[in-house]
Amino acid sequence: MYIKYSNHAKKRLIERGINEKDIIKVIEFPDYTIKRGKEIEAYKKINEKMLKVVYININKFIKIITVYNL
Repeated sequence: MYIKYSNHAKKRLIERGINEKDIIKVIEFPDYTIKRGKEIEAYKKINEKMLKVVYININKFIKIITVYNL
């Protein structure tokens, strides 16, 4: 899986202390997803926290828009 990060997402990863391995877990094995137009919101509980990843599928890669700890 090829993943690109928006500049916004890169900043949020650092700011919120989220690692890329967890992003991949959320995308590959989400607890649930919500589709909003072209964007997909994926949710997964990791280490007692719910992680939300917002992304879009673009041809042969996934573009991460933003990430949240809920």
